Amino acid sequence: MQTGPRDETVPPYFNIDPDLALGELGHATTTENFAEIADACARGREDLASRGLQEDGQKKLRMFSTWEITRYLIPVAPAHFRRVLKGNPDLPQGRSETDGGAKWFTLDEVLRLRAHFASEGSKAKEYTPYRPDGLPAKLVAVANFKGGVGKTSTCAHLAMSAALDGYKVLVVDLDSQGSMTSIFGGTVQDEWQTVFPLLARHYATHLRQENQRRLDRGEAPSPIDDTLSEALKSRSSDLIQSTHWPNIDLIGAQLNLYWAEFQIPVWRMQGRSWKLWDALTDTLEEDGVLNDYDIIFLDTPPALGYLTINGLAASDILLVPMGASFLEFDSTGRFFDMLHSTFQSIEAGENMAARALGREEMGFEWDAVRTLITRYDGSQQAELASLMQAYLGKSLSPHWQGYTALIGQAGEQVSGIYEADYRDFNRETYVRGRETFDATYAAFKRLLIGTWRRDELALQADQAGTPELAL
Repeated sequence: MQTGPRDETVPPYFNIDPDLALGELGHATTTENFAEIADACARGREDLASRGLQEDGQKKLRMFSTWEITRYLIPVAPAHFRRVLKGNPDLPQGRSETDGGAKWFTLDEVLRLRAHFASEGSKAKEYTPYRPDGLPAKLVAVANFKGGVGKTSTCAHLAMSAALDGYKVLVVDLDSQGSMTSIFGGTVQDEWQTVFPLLARHYATHLRQENQRRLDRGEAPSPIDDTLSEALKSRSSDLIQSTHWPNIDLIGAQLNLYWAEFQIPVWRMQGRSWKLWDALTDTLEEDGVLNDYDIIFLDTPPALGYLTINGLAASDILLVPMGASFLEFDSTGRFFDMLHSTFQSIEAGENMAARALGREEMGFEWDAVRTLITRYDGSQQAELASLMQAYLGKSLSPHWQGYTALIGQAGEQVSGIYEADYRDFNRETYVRGRETFDATYAAFKRLLIGTWRRDELALQADQAGTPELAL
């Protein structure tokens, strides 16, 4: 705020009065002031979040109209949709806010209706998404060590898209900032309600096995402290919480999760043979989580730390969002360089030991890795985005996710795009706003289906005892 007359002929950073500046400065900041600022942010965050909550403090997913259902969720004409409801009174009939007004349905009801159309409707139409039997969930990590690239937003919207498409989704928040947890209305009191106990359990299990080998050699075992003893009791089911989406569950995060970045290297120093990068994969598989869901989204921290390494190592598909700017292109290149160095180093260390022991060598592999352009502005970034596409080729998704007014308005209401009620906009704005996210999901779904199909053919070939088809 200007506190005195200013000469309009010179820039505002000239002729600043030192005494006026001192008067605006206030007292020096102490450590205790950080707590006051944090408390102010917490109160403000609760106020903002409350705008998307019910009276009982829980987030509530909006309802979906007949127009929206028949346009985006169930591929039938509105008239046929109404005829089916009339002919099947046991199906959800929806509710109208006014006499003769549009019918509105909960997502639970939409899922029931979709199942009915899948069993009774035309076999030529896709009422339920492709999901081969006998195969585990696909794990999808969204990562980049540069902040502000739309990482969490992309992950959240893909999870919502997949849920609307009919998939059963688990979202795992690996970022101690907990933004994904906030989006889905999660409540996390401490690190014991995050993935931390799963990682600790994996190390404790390793340590217990090592201790047995030490005892067999007549050596003293390493102590298992209270943290590790408690972690051995934990299971994924203790951590998974439901959300306001009927087919999206969550393992949340909060600030204390960052402790894992300090604790994991300590465990690694104590147990050199512990494969820390397998901790998340192994525990989720051991607990049956991979059979309970179709897709598991992993939102990683904006840093290449131990939590990110676990998320990347666990993933089948890796998505790397970035903006169409020189700095983000440059930063993303450095991110991939770090990925190469990190995972190559792990492979080299493991395979040196494997060769010495005559064991099979290991190597990391991902079904698909794609970069995504987010917050794209076609009026200013077309040339740079085209250049990026030319250099990155197939590793850059051909769909560039545009920024629309709907994104900003939904963010102000603490909602994802798919949680926004189109009646809060005009319908045309809503349709345009959805288009770019629907296209992002379509590009992702092609990857998902392609990887599942490849696995399905490999499984069929294995069961038939024939060589795997070349793809």
